[in-house]
Amino acid sequence: MAKHRGTRTLGARFERVSEAVTWWTGTTMAFAVAVTIIVIWALLGPLFHYSNTWQLVINTGTTIITFLMVFLIQRTQNKESLALQLKLNELVAAMQGASNRLIDIESLSEAELVALHRHYAELAKLAAQEIDITQSHSVEEARRRHTDKHGQGR
Repeated sequence: MAKHRGTRTLGARFERVSEAVTWWTGTTMAFAVAVTIIVIWALLGPLFHYSNTWQLVINTGTTIITFLMVFLIQRTQNKESLALQLKLNELVAAMQGASNRLIDIESLSEAELVALHRHYAELAKLAAQEIDITQSHSVEEARRRHTDKHGQGR
């Protein structure tokens, strides 16, 4: 997908702003600003006689910031998660011998994921029986090799 310079949609602008805010809030400067605000608020306590309004200012401010940051951070997490899933899908699709049933695995139901987990637990169990720990196989190949080994040993 190519980025078009002429395209300035609200979504694209929000994406840039949310990425910048999310990045900035993870910096030392952002932490320093937050600490400074808290120190100033605490120092103003005696001036306002530690009133309910004085307490309400910090409570309201932190609640609003927290509320907005949850959505910004979740948006960034969703995008990063999708990008990571696409990269993993590309690796699975491109890798010779990899099981293509793992492509788009995040779209499966929880029950299907549990079934695949059992499938790969079996592979891990079969792999643990291998003498050469550098061997890597699909579940089907591991089953066949395991069965062949035990069939030959009789």
